Amino acid sequence: MPEQSPLDLPEGDPFGPHNLPYGVFSTREQPGHRRIGVRYGAHVLDLHALATTSPSPHAALLTAPTLNPLMAAGRSVWQAVREAVRAAVTDPAHRATTEDLLIPLDEVTLHLPFEVADYVDFYASEHHATNVGRIFRPDGAALTPNWKHLPIGYHGRSGTVVVTGTPVVRPSGQRKAPSDPAPVFGPSVRLDIEAEVGFVVGTPSALHEPVGQDAFRDHVFGVCLVNDWSARDLQAWEYVPLGPFLGKSFATSVSAWITPLDALDHARTAPPSRDVPLLPYLDDARREPGGFDIRIQVDINGETISRPPFSAMYWTAAQQLAHMTVNGASLRTGDLFASGTVSGPEPDQLGCLLELTKGGGPYLQDGDEVVLTAWCPGPDGARIGLGEVRGRVAPAHAESTGGPAADDPAAVPPAS
Repeated sequence: MPEQSPLDLPEGDPFGPHNLPYGVFSTREQPGHRRIGVRYGAHVLDLHALATTSPSPHAALLTAPTLNPLMAAGRSVWQAVREAVRAAVTDPAHRATTEDLLIPLDEVTLHLPFEVADYVDFYASEHHATNVGRIFRPDGAALTPNWKHLPIGYHGRSGTVVVTGTPVVRPSGQRKAPSDPAPVFGPSVRLDIEAEVGFVVGTPSALHEPVGQDAFRDHVFGVCLVNDWSARDLQAWEYVPLGPFLGKSFATSVSAWITPLDALDHARTAPPSRDVPLLPYLDDARREPGGFDIRIQVDINGETISRPPFSAMYWTAAQQLAHMTVNGASLRTGDLFASGTVSGPEPDQLGCLLELTKGGGPYLQDGDEVVLTAWCPGPDGARIGLGEVRGRVAPAHAESTGGPAADDPAAVPPAS
């Protein structure tokens, strides 16, 4: 019996020809040589080798050690490269050549696929914002007055965006319970997750020139999963009056694969109905549906704890991009903006432990491993898989354990 070709995928494989996500990898033989690849089934197609074996007009982009040059090249190039890759894995004429360039996933090391320029995190789930508001403002309005008028967000720290599999060291900092006379210093005892979807900017924009919703496809290269780790106790003490800082900046994990935006065309869906009129730059009533039917799964230590639906998000990524630039802020290749915690209306659709436990814990312990996975509908009944985000909690560094480790009942602010 002849050995099955790696080009012949099992039925229903979520990383087939309709997906073709991009990543950066190295091999055991050449650990210092980072190359661009495309995931196909359980293999990586070496685009560096493909571009040099079969001459490509985009060889300079595909032989770079990161995705940034390809992302900066613009949508027409993205589409041309994607079609060439699809032909390489589906056209019988290319079969022999392509088979030789496929490397099993378990034989490569995956790296952060792009150099992160800026990182912005939003707060776009009405269910999440409402749940958090009810926890901490039980006698007041769950949503702040501005929430349905604009996508709330904050600027994060791009230098601590890490690729899936990177250990997450428990952060240390100040925390203070309402009854404490003074803050204490030590490792966070309320370490949390936030299941999110991220959008990666390819084409930059000029300073002082807003990017409208209709230009979303021209600027956004692709989509990835995000876990925006959060130290709720540090965040509670520091967030007034300027918002998240050390409680968020220690680590944000992203998947190793960036799914091209065009691969999600069949997953587009209308966002939930809105009961507040929007200003023109955010109004999307007559535009292409801006939501995405992405189904996320959250596992901790092998147990599924939640399945948040991205289709329930109130604010769309196109609206977030428009709001992020409406003041004239420019985009840079490699900008990452994330949705904020994805939560749905049901108890098993909540995207963070703060909501799942109604603020009472338990939170993450040292050694816990969190895994986010997701898929969305593709053409002809196919599934499009998004690369997983995996992270294991490591103990705080010894020199950062200067305070007691007792739990802190301080109220936690609304989280993005």
